[in-house]
Amino acid sequence: MFAREYCCQIHLDLYTSPAANGLATQAAAGRHLRLLAEEENAIQVQLCEDDYIAWLPRPQLDQLLPARQAYQPQYIQRAEIVARLPHVIAFMRAAMQVPHQYRWGGTVAPDYDCSGLMQAAFAAAGIWLPRDSYQQADFLAPIGFDALQSGDLIFFRETHRINHVALYLGDGKYIHSSGQEKGRNGIGIDAIAPDDDAEDSQIGRRYAPYLCQAGRVMQSYVSPRYTAAD
Repeated sequence: MFAREYCCQIHLDLYTSPAANGLATQAAAGRHLRLLAEEENAIQVQLCEDDYIAWLPRPQLDQLLPARQAYQPQYIQRAEIVARLPHVIAFMRAAMQVPHQYRWGGTVAPDYDCSGLMQAAFAAAGIWLPRDSYQQADFLAPIGFDALQSGDLIFFRETHRINHVALYLGDGKYIHSSGQEKGRNGIGIDAIAPDDDAEDSQIGRRYAPYLCQAGRVMQSYVSPRYTAAD
């Protein structure tokens, strides 16, 4: 059982612990995973596309089938990413238009968290990013705020590490999925440097003190497990 790669037949919720008491991420139908370890109530799995590790409740094992072919990463570089960025932005704008709310751990429509929205939008264009916002920040090429271009990511840090991410649209605006405490409980467009009383300025003011860095997607994520074999 543990020597094979499996494919998700439906969207699956994956958890932070074997007790399934905190959503870590979601695996969309069609994603590949490996089984790592076994507990009484759950199986530890690693998603092949981004190396993310989480727990799958045992009753959901029936929703996995052995992969007919092993996952093959796509080695996508910057020039092709630039060509696909309009698709990424269109995905986010479309997600904003349907009924939804912020969901911690959400990577499957309609409810996303901040980094789940980034990962889902880029994945829809065939580009993989790491799962969490701090992982995405480490993966991207750092850039200065004066060099921001449409399609770059901006990051926010409230405590010891980055915990929020948004996609820069240009003209000082960004799109993101934000929670209830500082945001709108869903996807919206806000201003980096708010200067009036519009809603985007109110939410932008809440996030502005935590803006800490920006990054550019230079390539699609490929696990070291694959690059080591090349």
